[in-house]
Amino acid sequence: MIETIKLGALRWSHLFRPTEEELQGLQEYYHFHPLDIEDCKSPVNLRPKIDTYHDYHFLILHFPAMDLDGTFIETREIKVFWGKDFLITMGKSHWLVKEMFKKEQDIALSGDKLAVGSSDALLYRILDYLMEDTQKIVALVDKSVNECGKELFSRKPEKAIEKISITRKNVITLNTIFKPQMNLFNKLQSGVIKGFADNMEDYWGDVMDSYQREWDIVEDAGELISGYSRTFDSLQVNKTNEVMKILTLISSILLPLTFIASLYGMNIKLPIQDHPSSFLIVAGSMVTIAILMLVYFKIRKWM
Repeated sequence: MIETIKLGALRWSHLFRPTEEELQGLQEYYHFHPLDIEDCKSPVNLRPKIDTYHDYHFLILHFPAMDLDGTFIETREIKVFWGKDFLITMGKSHWLVKEMFKKEQDIALSGDKLAVGSSDALLYRILDYLMEDTQKIVALVDKSVNECGKELFSRKPEKAIEKISITRKNVITLNTIFKPQMNLFNKLQSGVIKGFADNMEDYWGDVMDSYQREWDIVEDAGELISGYSRTFDSLQVNKTNEVMKILTLISSILLPLTFIASLYGMNIKLPIQDHPSSFLIVAGSMVTIAILMLVYFKIRKWM
């Protein structure tokens, strides 16, 4: 179902999970390029882009959202047809745009007017609204990165590696969302891509500044979590090496003692086995050998 808000000559239409018939109707009414309509039918997320035509622009944008469990970040896609007197948003999953549309629709039904005078200003408001939510998600990830640093030296390595792995995956997801769109927003700010209203450079610059700020946080978080991951791996390897060293030293000490015990356990004639104090002599020799080996390891700083 195509829902529309009207403000004079400006129209904002929103489609949630558009059908074939609705997309065909849009193409026939607005004469959109067939390839753009095909992109709208795609069941998978496409690469962010902006296609420019003489009477409209077609945008595919990605923004982050938390999954239902609040653990992993997912990529939510929004497609926008942006013309001089219309704006059409659609998406199968981005509930924030639908939420904003509903709020503005309620305002329009109450008789109030939208505080926008052009499609450019409306697009800016949508992007600004999405960026506010993006900032909250980036802040959560940044907080999670700091918590990973505190848990590096905890006594629960399973919990630490799980948190580091989840956080690293979320940082990578944010990276794949932010990086391809930097050039897109830069084109709007620099005027390479012209809108349909004058004096919008400052507004596009505001979007770009917010986006750049969040991107810087994501980049720093990526470097930190990679460093934490390497540090954690080094700590675990060091702990494993310490355990192996202790076990090796114990084995080295027990080896000659085991040899002596096995030798005197054989059914053959051996020295001093008939001596009244043979047990004490053999046991004393074994203790002496163990002490000498411990002293030797200590001198060589192997323990």
